[in-house]
Amino acid sequence: MDKVRSHIGSISLLVALLAVLAVAIMMFGARFNLWLPIVGFGLVRQYMNPIGYVVLGLGALGVLYYLFVANRAGLVKTILTSVIGVVLLLPMIISKVAPTPRMPPIHDITTNTQTPPEFLVLDDSREGARNSLAYGGPEVAAMQQQAYPDIAPIFTNMSPSQAFQKALSVAEQMNWLIVAEDAQAYRFEASAKTAVYQFVDDIVVLVSEEADQTRVDIRSVSRIGRSDQGVNAARIRAFVSAFNQG
Repeated sequence: MDKVRSHIGSISLLVALLAVLAVAIMMFGARFNLWLPIVGFGLVRQYMNPIGYVVLGLGALGVLYYLFVANRAGLVKTILTSVIGVVLLLPMIISKVAPTPRMPPIHDITTNTQTPPEFLVLDDSREGARNSLAYGGPEVAAMQQQAYPDIAPIFTNMSPSQAFQKALSVAEQMNWLIVAEDAQAYRFEASAKTAVYQFVDDIVVLVSEEADQTRVDIRSVSRIGRSDQGVNAARIRAFVSAFNQG
């Protein structure tokens, strides 16, 4: 009888593990070309919390049952089931306890909001793109300045040629896909994917001379979404940091 009772806990734990697998497939499915990133993102938003509630509820009922029948093996399994349920609900719990600041509705971030580097090779026909590469003008620039006042060009004493080569090296270290490069104009275009959902963003880097220094400007634009949730600003910060560290 105890084995039968323990099997109930085994089933609940199996359900919890299958739930984790399902959520993992939703999150990383785009990496394996199962669907577009926006599909996986939508699936997680729609189903992760309900799945978490089901697993947690199943585990909690199991804990109460095994406490009542005094079955230790079953109790351990249902406690693990409950823990998995809490883990699945953790992003929602964190967002309630410590909500992240609201990000501005922009997806085009640049170190030069006056004359943003232009895309000359990548265009609005790029795969899966819903956002234009045309810059949004003063309104977008004002929102960027308010939300990300630290985003600024790189100034260096390197020659433009040296800065261009270093910028290319940093881009490769960051696993950007170089789409086009022009060593004469000191510019290149690239694309990068977000770590989890594999959303694609497009980047242009332009090196120029300014007074007695060399200036490096970066622009990063999301293909999908009105707001990028700070991803493009974070990418530019990471690029600037890596460039300055070398």
